[in-house]
Amino acid sequence: MRLDKFLKVSRLIKRRTVANEACDAGRVLVNDRPAKASVKVKPGDILEIRFGSKAAKVEILNVQETVRKEDADKMYRYL
Repeated sequence: MRLDKFLKVSRLIKRRTVANEACDAGRVLVNDRPAKASVKVKPGDILEIRFGSKAAKVEILNVQETVRKEDADKMYRYL
């Protein structure tokens, strides 16, 4: 699955366009490397997202095309 779509489906970032902009600005790292929005992610990858002065580091547990809002947090775990 594309990185920008994963960020939207997992609700780490609300909209796909915002996820694209964050990737283009270099604020999203996949396995400690800056990643473009088109990078394919899979279970086991480590994402780091920088929001201003804060950063969220998560491990991808599950990749699904669609998921209910209540189950979105089961796609990743915070590190």
